[in-house]
Order: sequence, then C-alpha cells, then structure tokens
Amino acid sequence: MEKLKRLLFLSGCKSISGLLAWIAFYAATVLNSCNPVREQQIINQATDPESPKQKIGIEGRDILVNGEPYVIKGICFNPVPKGSTERSFKNLDEHIHLLKEAGINTIRVYSPIIEEEVLNRFAEENIMVIIGFGYNQDGQYDILSGTYADYVEKFKGHPAILMWELGNEFNYHPEWFDGEIKNWYQAMNDAAKKIHEIDPLIPVTTAHGELPDSLALAMGESIDIWGMNVYRWDDPTDIFSEWASISDKPMYLSEAGGDSYMTISKMGYDEGENQRAQADANANILKSVFSNLEISAGVTLFAYSDELWKAENPEKYDIGGWAPNSSGVPYDGTPNEEYWGIVDVDLNKKMTFEVVKKYYTEN
Repeated sequence: MEKLKRLLFLSGCKSISGLLAWIAFYAATVLNSCNPVREQQIINQATDPESPKQKIGIEGRDILVNGEPYVIKGICFNPVPKGSTERSFKNLDEHIHLLKEAGINTIRVYSPIIEEEVLNRFAEENIMVIIGFGYNQDGQYDILSGTYADYVEKFKGHPAILMWELGNEFNYHPEWFDGEIKNWYQAMNDAAKKIHEIDPLIPVTTAHGELPDSLALAMGESIDIWGMNVYRWDDPTDIFSEWASISDKPMYLSEAGGDSYMTISKMGYDEGENQRAQADANANILKSVFSNLEISAGVTLFAYSDELWKAENPEKYDIGGWAPNSSGVPYDGTPNEEYWGIVDVDLNKKMTFEVVKKYYTEN
C-alpha cells in the first residue's frame, strides 16, 4: 500500500485507474518490457510539481534537468589551500567566478558539502553538484556507518544536487573490503537502494575505475548512471563504444585529464612543469567527449586546482604522489599528483583553463 501511495504521489495521478493509465503509457513508450532498471528511471523522472528542487530524470542515455538533456561540463572540485590538507570554501566567490568563466556547469566533490550556504550559492549560480560518499570516513556521512543516509535525508530537496555518488574507483582496492571486491559492490548496491527509498527523484551514480566488468554491472543493478575514471593517454574514445556494447544506462567520465608536469622529455614535451602538455592532452580528451554525446552524458575533468597536500610538503609543489592504475596519464605515463588543476594552488589560470573554456562554452 505504501508503494502504491508513493507511485500515486510521484505520477501526479489522483486515482488508481489514473495510475494504471500512467503506467501503461510509459510501459508502451519507454519500458517496452517489465524492466526494473527502466522502472527506476521512470521513478527518477517523476517529480513533485510543488518541489523547489531541480527536476532530474533519465531518458535513454540522457540525463534530464527540468525536462531538457543535460550535458555535464564538469570539474572535480576539491579546493585545498597551500599549507593545508583540508578542503576550504573560504575563497568561494573567486572559485565561482572561475568556474563560471570556464563554462563549468557541474562540480564533483569527493565528500559531502556540509555547509548549506555553500550549496545555496552553487544553486544560485546554476552550478550543479555531484555529492560523493566515501566508504569509511570515521562515521562522517560515509557508507560503512550508514550516515550517508542522514545527509541524503537532510539535503534531498536541495536544488544544487544533480546526483548522489557512491565511492571513487574502489574497485582498485579489494584490500579495503577484506580482500573481496564483491563486498564493495554489495555495499554500493545496498546504499543505492537505500538512497532510492529516501530520495527517489535524484539518480545514484558511482565513480568506477575504468570500464565496469560483468560482476560490477550485475551486482550494481541499482546504480542509475555509471561514472568512470578513465586515463587512456589523451584519447578515451573507445570507452564509449565499449560501454554501449554492455549497457544501455547513461554514463559519464567521472575523471579524465592530464597533469602539467613531465617526469621525462617525451613526444616533444620537455621535462619539468609543462602546461602545454596538459593543455594539449585535455583538448584531445574533451574533443573525444563532445564527439560522443550520443553515448556519454559528459565529463568532470580532473581537476579544478592544484593540490599541494598530495605528495610531501603542502607548502610547496612536489613531484610524485601516488595513484594506482594511472600509467595512461599523458604524456609521460606518470601521475604527478600536485599538478592536475586547471588553475594553480593560488588560483592563477593555467594554459589548460582556456582549453576547457573553449570546449565548455562552445558545446
């Protein structure tokens, strides 16, 4: 009975007969079969007309915002100031100015934004947010403790939120799950189901390391949109056809890009800090993304700002850092973790900023 009431509410129907007609209509035009994944997509598309939030839906491979296809022109956003190891929104006005200038309409954060006033600002500026939940964050809105559900309950009506995201390439870390990656996929899918119960109107995604295999897809049936962190030199094109061959769900690149430091001289790029290498790589990557929008819903490029905390001394730039499965980083195969921003740690624009601006404002 509660599920019936919920469907009546979501569909806007006033009677059971009206609800049956609504179901029949969508079954004929969208579902074409009794497919629980497609049924979830319909639930995500159904909206409360009195709700102030953005209306997020799924149609085929498209993400819809207020009924229109939405292309994610995004950036991974983790502004950590020089000398710190913690994210800070102290310079929010300057961040927003830079995001808007670059044509960025979506930010992806690796942990929830707990400051409601920050979310409000992003909503006011029409910048949408993909809210990420980690697995074990000492009970701070994480999946292990179940406190992610508290955050969803608190912010489920917020107009800035585009998607709820579970994990960040955790498939590379079975050691975090007693050596068995199935444990992560089970936790991920259970969390997705719980979020659907709390907030059926916002899609759930995950940031998977590379193309999901059959195990991930089978155990992650409640994931609505698959994000993929893809580092295939400067050309991710094959990922789109590979995805199309295994799933009809939407996807986007949750990470892609290049850094601005060359560990060695290669392919005409000199060793050392090399912003031209980063700009060229990102241009090729974004060209591929925008040439494959029939499959992909876009990209959150990695990353917004350089992060000096990732290697050694957070007061200065250091080469190195650690990132698994990143040999595909252009053009030296080495992820220098402190050099990934489209702006530097002091928020000065790097050469790649204009590349991002071109692709995001012209597409």
